[in-house]
Amino acid sequence: MDFHPRRIAIIKPSALGDIVHALPVLAALRLKFPEAHLAWVVNKSFEPLLAGHPDLNETIAFDRGIGKRGALRAAKYAVSFGRELRRRRFDLVIDLQGLLRSGLMTRATGAAVRVGFANAREGSRLAYTHRVEIQGAESMHAVDRYWKVAEFLGAGAGPKRFHVLVAPEARAWAANELRDLPRPIVAVAVGAKWVTKRWPPAHFAALLRDVPGTCVFLGSADDTPLSLEAIRGLNGPSRDFTGKTAIPQLAGLLSESDIMVGNDTGPLHLAAALGVPCVAPYTCTKIAKHGPYGLFSGALETAVPCGGSYIKTCPNMICMSELGPAKLEPKLAEAIRTWSRRSRSA
Repeated sequence: MDFHPRRIAIIKPSALGDIVHALPVLAALRLKFPEAHLAWVVNKSFEPLLAGHPDLNETIAFDRGIGKRGALRAAKYAVSFGRELRRRRFDLVIDLQGLLRSGLMTRATGAAVRVGFANAREGSRLAYTHRVEIQGAESMHAVDRYWKVAEFLGAGAGPKRFHVLVAPEARAWAANELRDLPRPIVAVAVGAKWVTKRWPPAHFAALLRDVPGTCVFLGSADDTPLSLEAIRGLNGPSRDFTGKTAIPQLAGLLSESDIMVGNDTGPLHLAAALGVPCVAPYTCTKIAKHGPYGLFSGALETAVPCGGSYIKTCPNMICMSELGPAKLEPKLAEAIRTWSRRSRSA
């Protein structure tokens, strides 16, 4: 597409892992359009991951929680937010979310060129002036699917680059918190919003029971009981940061970690983007579509016939017993051996 926009907006409000998956598109756009004003529309809770990013001129925070304060207030906020988007006079808007809310945002900008996926859901594709057709999208990794939009805009010639901004103060804080702990530092994310993604805490405990170094538990406050349950099954040292870190501190801790062990959730994908070796059980999702990008060898899928079904609840959960800790042990052992070799040569 031969187009030279002056003001560009990426609309990708959530979630943490999905935003991370879209970072290569941001890097490609900045390389292709070095003089353009680049903005990212993001949910308020995830804005700290992008605020101050060198490839962005601004972040535009959307308060999704406003809907909990009543329909009238939510409607007024939506109208006001739409007007704010239009006021910025974007000439290119890219909807990487592909849902009703993001489609409405895209349309509200009034941009002359509005790009999204041809198979976007909830009618959002009706908001686009240009629709990107992707062959085999249903089996393609999210990173590669987003990248097709960069290619459509003539920005996908180079390699995919994950530029995660880790604030110096967050990195320094994390280094201080982990300073006296035995290495390797194994970051652990036991939680997940979907029950079907949530490998049992007892499995994490069995896998990590005698791991060398220190297990550092991460996640939201809702994950705290799961982390504490896993911690009770460990023999070695551990630190629990679950529910105690904002996104900058989470990024700082992951940047200072040596290995990541976690479910298919945001912290896992953030760790992968930072180049931290990952070990991950995959039950209801598929590695080919949502594995830790570039670090697929550390992930393992269940072998049950219904594996990778992408359902959020399940009455059977047979994948959890089939994909037990013993099956992940070789993955973790290899990650530890790799860390040991690198630490000796450093």
